Amino acid sequence: AWWLVVGSVAALAALLQAALLQLPAWAALPLLALALKPAFAWRMLRDEVAAVERAFADGGLAAARQRLRSLCSRDVEQLDARTVRETAIETLAENLNDSFVAPLFWFCVAGLPGAWAWRAVNTLDAMWGYRGRWEWAGKWAARADDALGWLPARLTAALLWRPAIGLAPLWHEAGRTPSPNGGWPMGAMALRLGVRLGKPGVYTLNDGGRDADAAALERALAIGEQAALGALVAALIWLMGSATWTG
Repeated sequence: AWWLVVGSVAALAALLQAALLQLPAWAALPLLALALKPAFAWRMLRDEVAAVERAFADGGLAAARQRLRSLCSRDVEQLDARTVRETAIETLAENLNDSFVAPLFWFCVAGLPGAWAWRAVNTLDAMWGYRGRWEWAGKWAARADDALGWLPARLTAALLWRPAIGLAPLWHEAGRTPSPNGGWPMGAMALRLGVRLGKPGVYTLNDGGRDADAAALERALAIGEQAALGALVAALIWLMGSATWTG
């Protein structure tokens, strides 16, 4: 089923890209950009995370928990104000990769088929890659997502990282999570903000950091925007360089 879905999506994207590239450049480029847009979900992610903090102001902790519910699979009723904000920041950092950096990376590598295939891979992991009775059925989807997201996750961490953080602390924090990829952007964000992040009973990142508060969440959103812009600029430079080389 995984191969059928991902293969079909990639094949459809390849046919669409081939048709668009037959057009004059002035028409092909904007249409290709339009076709690429569905592979991204950064704006929605940013807006949903920002809405968690607005919910605190509008309806308090209960409203913030309710708003967070759509962003994670955790039992939000067990979270207090600090851990609600921690979870929102973690979701922002981890999904900066899934929703923007990774599809952009795979577009640079394999064009529209690469970006659309990544979106299918990541979606199937979100739908099937869970533990429990049907874990065996979702194992392939989860491992494929890990493999194809391995390098983009580390590139995302690099976009969030600053020299003052150091490489050794980032390496250390990234290894604390069960996920081979999620710890990299989340660890980088925790160190960049100087806050403690974690999943209760599973892991803690930057254990010596301060509690996540409203200011930390707002700053995380700003840092995410900067990282997304950096990824876009890097991709444009790469694509222009590739076009020059092939031309």
